[in-house]
Amino acid sequence: MKNTRAVLMLVVSVLMGLLAVFMTFGRAAQPGAGLHTVIVAAADMEPGSKLHAAQLSVSNWPQDPLPAGTFADVKDLQDRVLKSPVQRGEVILASKLAPVGSAGGLSAVIASGKRAMTVRVNDVVGVAGFALPGNYVDILVNAQQDNTQGGERRTLTKTVLEHVLVLAVAQEAGRDDTKPRLVNAVTLELSPADAEKIDLARNVGTLSLVLRNQVDKASVRTAGITKAQLLGDGVVGLAPPARRVKATPTTPTQAPLPVAVVNQTCVEVIQDGQRRNHCF
Repeated sequence: MKNTRAVLMLVVSVLMGLLAVFMTFGRAAQPGAGLHTVIVAAADMEPGSKLHAAQLSVSNWPQDPLPAGTFADVKDLQDRVLKSPVQRGEVILASKLAPVGSAGGLSAVIASGKRAMTVRVNDVVGVAGFALPGNYVDILVNAQQDNTQGGERRTLTKTVLEHVLVLAVAQEAGRDDTKPRLVNAVTLELSPADAEKIDLARNVGTLSLVLRNQVDKASVRTAGITKAQLLGDGVVGLAPPARRVKATPTTPTQAPLPVAVVNQTCVEVIQDGQRRNHCF
């Protein structure tokens, strides 16, 4: 009797467990049962890439929390252009896409109201290749400044722009590479007014890039520095100008009196600053 009751309880437990499993799978299989369909990237993609069905895949995402701006149909992303890098398995969001109708390439990455300008650099100006796409730099110019007072030219270095985004180096716009790359040109994202400043700066002097922290957005205004300020205000190695000394008039000395040559003997006597001849 006891064995029969134990077997019965065991059978009932197994049946209840199987029922719970079937109910769970059945609910999960129903559409909208706690899951959402989202489109994710099937491969790593760079900014400016145009999306195609082969680069996308469908995935299930829990109902809460669901990121804002997701897509449920691959057709909604056909020929859309990325303006931010996307990793494999990452959900495609509207915030990472350029406006509808944008063409692929670097133009899709440029923010609204901004312009892209390319400047020539070398291994020193380009911060030894560490100015990569996605980094921010400050721009310095070294030029000759006219002195309106004396008409003399002086060398001046000054920061003309701060917190400028690097869009591309050479012909590469990928932002995932962290290795330095020595290139001969960088493309910067600038406002129209800043583009005018850079165009003038590179024609009147030489440009230098200064790499800055990604999260540091503070602006520091400087007056620039001149060669005289760098080396000191005094001019070294020049003798002071000669001082003009006023001549002091001297008392002219009395010329000796002429001595007549006669047939007599004369003796000159000096007494009280006066000269007298005594002849005999």
